[in-house]
Amino acid sequence: MSRPREFDADTALHQCMEVFWEKGFHATSYEDLTRSTQVKKQSLYGAFKNKRQLFLQSLRMYRQQVLEELERRVASAKTPAAKLEAICEATMQESGEKARRGCLIINSSLEFGDADEEVAQEVRTMLIRLEEMIEQVVRSGQEQGTITRQIGSRALAAHLNNALGGAKIMEKSGASREEIAAVLHTAVALMRTI
Repeated sequence: MSRPREFDADTALHQCMEVFWEKGFHATSYEDLTRSTQVKKQSLYGAFKNKRQLFLQSLRMYRQQVLEELERRVASAKTPAAKLEAICEATMQESGEKARRGCLIINSSLEFGDADEEVAQEVRTMLIRLEEMIEQVVRSGQEQGTITRQIGSRALAAHLNNALGGAKIMEKSGASREEIAAVLHTAVALMRTI
């Protein structure tokens, strides 16, 4: 009979996600994870198997949290342009040292490239879902006549999604909030019909 778990797995996972976000997968040691969670290595292994599985679950948790926040912001905005601006604003929520962390999904893509299929799949899942969300908003704006129809909704969504990813890289490399905002607001402004 196994002993009952003496820690909250979701809390530990969130704490591990923060460490991976700060340091990346390869630079994170099990000592970093146990120090952050205050959970012994064998207990973390028991709950999450190994560091790689813990990282993959951290990516899933991050993706879910980000998408839920974006969906909440999109739902509360009134017009398609305001919804696109809300998505952009959510991208710039962090400030100071936290902003320098960038985005865990983008960071992971840069760290792994296509060398790890499961990590690459997590990255693709996030980017596809975000692009679908943007495309839905763009289509709505095109139907209302507030977003240009000269370019298809899919291409516009891909363009903004790419600008969002670039903004996170800018953030990580030290660009100011004003510089990042200018890039994102320009991307949205180019979509408008007026």
